[in-house]
Amino acid sequence: MLNINKLNVFVENKEILKDFSLNIKDGEIHALMGPNGIGKSTICRCLLKDPNYTIKSGEIIYNNHNLSTLSTTEISRLGIMMISQNPIAIEGVTNAEMLRLALSERTKEHIDIFKFSKEAKSICQKLSMPESFLHRDINSGMSGGERKKNELLHVWMLKPSFLILDEVDSGLDVDALKIVANSLKEYQETTNCSILLITHNTKLLDVLKPDYVHILKNKTIVKTGDASLANYIEKSGFNEVSGEKTQERTA
Repeated sequence: MLNINKLNVFVENKEILKDFSLNIKDGEIHALMGPNGIGKSTICRCLLKDPNYTIKSGEIIYNNHNLSTLSTTEISRLGIMMISQNPIAIEGVTNAEMLRLALSERTKEHIDIFKFSKEAKSICQKLSMPESFLHRDINSGMSGGERKKNELLHVWMLKPSFLILDEVDSGLDVDALKIVANSLKEYQETTNCSILLITHNTKLLDVLKPDYVHILKNKTIVKTGDASLANYIEKSGFNEVSGEKTQERTA
């Protein structure tokens, strides 16, 4: 699925990641944790080819495709999708318009409006969001929780095979977090997609139950373990994490 090998990343000549490696197989959930400002979101940006991040060496291979040679649009077509901390608003384009266009672009087929509408309304009910959101501009005038639900609507409709969640719990109250977490878990179990999850929220991890938890410090992964590692971090903090990995992995 995904193989990141000895990635070295710079932003404005400042090194953010050094010899960063990570392997994620089909259907696996990986959580990436670390202190604020350490470079966790840099991985997300590199996966989606953000031009502000320069990969000086290393490679990112996804299903035998070298992502560094592809555009963001081409990467998206491979089935990679991200939900960010603060999804941007796009005025003048409704959810329904964007989703129909994206589906048509991906399948190269005419979209049956009746089937599309039926599926979209069903997902709205699943997410406890008004059906009227389908005809609202993307994330425009929405609260943090509404934006995250709106992004989940896109996930269920577009059906990515690899999902990047960059602190998706940010800005969510208790009820919204429960809906978002349970929906993500249901989606993963339904599609067997792979997930890279960046979070500090152990409640989200309790629902998604990651296969592996990685700790990012000093520009690279310094420790890898199971879900219990997240609980250790919550109690003891990142300063107590040594540079010895608890579990080595190969592709």
